[in-house]
Amino acid sequence: MPIDHLTINARSFDQASAFYALLLPELGFEQAKHGIWRNGAGLYVQLREARPDTRDYERYGPGLNHVGFRAPNRAFVEELATRLTEAGLVVRLQSFADGTVAAFIPDPDGLRVEVSWYPESVPPVD
Repeated sequence: MPIDHLTINARSFDQASAFYALLLPELGFEQAKHGIWRNGAGLYVQLREARPDTRDYERYGPGLNHVGFRAPNRAFVEELATRLTEAGLVVRLQSFADGTVAAFIPDPDGLRVEVSWYPESVPPVD
């Protein structure tokens, strides 16, 4: 059963919306309406404003650690990192010994978005 949507609560809806409006179209998403994007596989990403009385995001606390997308090839990841950096986003591009290449992009609240390409023999998680 595939995942059909991901909802991200953001401390600042406007900052998060600007970030995801730059990133998600690069990953094949189109804006369905304000704060909602969808891709051709039927995955929706929705942004919501976090309640003011809640704690800030903690990457290593309980809950979601990061969101990972699989890139079609190595060049896609490298070119994406260049475009996003030129657009003003913080991107860490990393190559691994097994041939994997990944771009790590933190959103305004610190939620890490990962875009990776893996050689055929390498699983996305280990």
